[in-house]
Amino acid sequence: MNPDFVLWLAAILFGIGAFGLITRRNALVAFMCVELMLNAANLVLVTMSEVHGGLDGQVAALFVMVVAAAEVVVGLSIIVMVYRSRRSVSVDTASLLKR
Repeated sequence: MNPDFVLWLAAILFGIGAFGLITRRNALVAFMCVELMLNAANLVLVTMSEVHGGLDGQVAALFVMVVAAAEVVVGLSIIVMVYRSRRSVSVDTASLLKR
């Protein structure tokens, strides 16, 4: 497969994720947009690893997946706690975390 196609696909996915993160006010949708951006970055890492014939990009992509899994745990717990206290997952209500 042509790496140019995969890189364009990753750029489009990253752009969709960035646009969604900027425009959406729902915390769950914003969270999914961040995950989409991380997956686009993983796609670039694995593609470049395949093009250059090394394993460095695949190891980095594995590390990104581990960090994303930890992010999911922490992020969803924060979203659940905000929902329990405010009955909304709007980003605007996240200011209640400030003291």
